[in-house]
Amino acid sequence: MQFTGTQPDIPIIYEDNHLLVIQKPAGLLSQEDHTGRPDALTLCKEYIKKRYSKPGNVFLGLLHRLDRPVSGVMVFAKTSKAASRISEQIRARKVRKRYRTVVIGNPPPNGVLEHHLVKNDVKNMVTIVDKATRKSKLAKLSFNTLLTKGSLSLVDVNLETGRAHQIRVQFAEIGSPIWGDKRYGKQTSSGSIALHAYRFTLKHPTLDEKMTFTADLPDSKPWTEFK
Repeated sequence: MQFTGTQPDIPIIYEDNHLLVIQKPAGLLSQEDHTGRPDALTLCKEYIKKRYSKPGNVFLGLLHRLDRPVSGVMVFAKTSKAASRISEQIRARKVRKRYRTVVIGNPPPNGVLEHHLVKNDVKNMVTIVDKATRKSKLAKLSFNTLLTKGSLSLVDVNLETGRAHQIRVQFAEIGSPIWGDKRYGKQTSSGSIALHAYRFTLKHPTLDEKMTFTADLPDSKPWTEFK
């Protein structure tokens, strides 16, 4: 596998003239914020600038985000045309994003979760509210519980909407918070949680063919409990 050669080093899943697909490590920001911590967008721009000897500013379109403690597939657009076309797919809900997560407890074998969410940008917290609440947004996902061991369950999640902290807050709401999630599960955390974006499917912006990118599950606790 190829890597960006940055600090931290990021695995590259796929690259062509239009797309750069990486496996974001847990603990890495998706884009720059006020903290000054390293972020995936800036590091990937550095990689492109160095590898292709690009002068000046490098264009790289941020198409979606993963929370800092979440690992997995992230897709960037290397051209404005690709950014526009894939962003339209995302708005039309034509991309498919699947996650694996380890939750505390024993959720149902399968199900659909629908809630209305409101985000407090100051506190960076998402709250489940009544449908009639002003500025609330529908959050929907479906899931299958793959395996349960003791107090932990491995769950496959199909994300139908892409709301901030959606999976984290929705599973906490049904009494099965994500392992390591101190924000919504009130647990201790080492900077990562057991939530991994393992599959992303889209239509290539110029080749007119469906492509699926996958990222292996982390080789660390609690994932190793389900190997």
